[in-house]
Amino acid sequence: MIHIQNYIDGVFSDPIQNEWIDNIGPADGLVYGKTPNSSSKDVQAAYEAAQKAFIPWSETSIEKRSAILLKIAGLIEANLDRFAAAESKDNGKPISVARAVDIPRAASNFRFFGHAITQFYSESHETKSEKTINYTLRHPIGVVGCISPWNLPLYLLSWKIAPALAAGNCVVAKPSEVTPYTAFLLGEICNEAGLPKGVLNIVHGLGSSTGKAIVEHPHIKAISFTGGTETGKFIAKTAAPMFKKLSLELGGKNPNIIFADCDYEKMLTTTVRSSFSNQGQICLCGSRIFVEASIYEQFKIDFTERVRQLVVGHPSDESTQIGALVSKTHYEKVRSYIEGIDPTESRLLLGGEQVHVEGYENGYYLSPAIIEVDSNQCKLNQEEIFGPVVTLMSFTSDAEVLAMANDVKYGLSATVWTNNLKRSLMFSEKLETGIVWVNTWMQRDLRTPFGGVKSSGVGREGGFEVLRFFTETKNICINYK
Repeated sequence: MIHIQNYIDGVFSDPIQNEWIDNIGPADGLVYGKTPNSSSKDVQAAYEAAQKAFIPWSETSIEKRSAILLKIAGLIEANLDRFAAAESKDNGKPISVARAVDIPRAASNFRFFGHAITQFYSESHETKSEKTINYTLRHPIGVVGCISPWNLPLYLLSWKIAPALAAGNCVVAKPSEVTPYTAFLLGEICNEAGLPKGVLNIVHGLGSSTGKAIVEHPHIKAISFTGGTETGKFIAKTAAPMFKKLSLELGGKNPNIIFADCDYEKMLTTTVRSSFSNQGQICLCGSRIFVEASIYEQFKIDFTERVRQLVVGHPSDESTQIGALVSKTHYEKVRSYIEGIDPTESRLLLGGEQVHVEGYENGYYLSPAIIEVDSNQCKLNQEEIFGPVVTLMSFTSDAEVLAMANDVKYGLSATVWTNNLKRSLMFSEKLETGIVWVNTWMQRDLRTPFGGVKSSGVGREGGFEVLRFFTETKNICINYK
């Protein structure tokens, strides 16, 4: 049994009220550990440790802060296999994916922001006619809250805490209670890297208890949250009257638009990946696939055959391409969409069945599902399923598919497959999303802004955008006449 503990003031500790949550392995449905369900008392202890550490940390030189973040990155890489095994066990994703994507990206986040803070700049403006110079200073906010989801546990936790620490803030962080393992291990790495006590504090627990306490804390000055749209609404409603800074990265229902003039083989290979990576549990997955009518029937045949070949299996098996869904609750939610298909408007072309992996029959395995739909207004195209489920529709014109792509409450990302330059530029401009990929998917440059529009959230992460979020700007005007 793994005993997860809170990490407060550089020390691992049990929750003050001794309340615990079972850790259940998605691969076998068995309890493998206990995680704290922290109360407001634990959050207060974390805040006090962070507040005590804030002045010394904010006054630490950029060079020293950078060096510590770079050391954390190196130690994550040195412990790659340990972190990957923990992530796979906790989340149900194939260990090959955790080893190749999740853990290296977490290390990259610390390394990138360790370097980025040394290049972060302020601005100055001279007005000669008035003999004035205006310049800006950027100060860290203070103690900030970072709340991350279960789909990419360490990857997205580090995406938040690395820039917050780089900018000189102290952090009270809450990973998902469903996937706490790698966040727990991160505390060990931070101590080994020499991160001062109290600069980073990690409290575990439910969103309704621990997360709520962080959001409601009167002196935690900013909240960076990635997760569901409904939770984002609660955070915004709670935090807005307290004038907290907010960054909310929420849901997605992303269109994948395929034109007949695309590079067909590249598109097909990438579309399989963009549909079902991480069991479809990525907010950027292209879950609505729109295909030009002239190639629709051929695509349907080819795509279905490629997906049929995907290997569903235990996450520790190197041949596994589709692992277990993260929890029983989530598995049942995804299954409900498949079982609720209306035959008058939708047809299940492939998958959607429970998969029994030998020796792990109680695991949450689901074969990837392809569903043909007749209307973009159907439930399958309007609601975020967040699992290995995609829909197919054909279209006949640019205007038709653009209207369908935008006709959804979300606006996180979109993918467009075409070799027509004018069309690429037009769709990139007109799509109501924060990210557009043309002839590719999930190619991320950490210097670029990340985030969505509409119900996909507010604010931007990544690059200098997130360093601006985690700092307050002060303007100074000097008259030298």
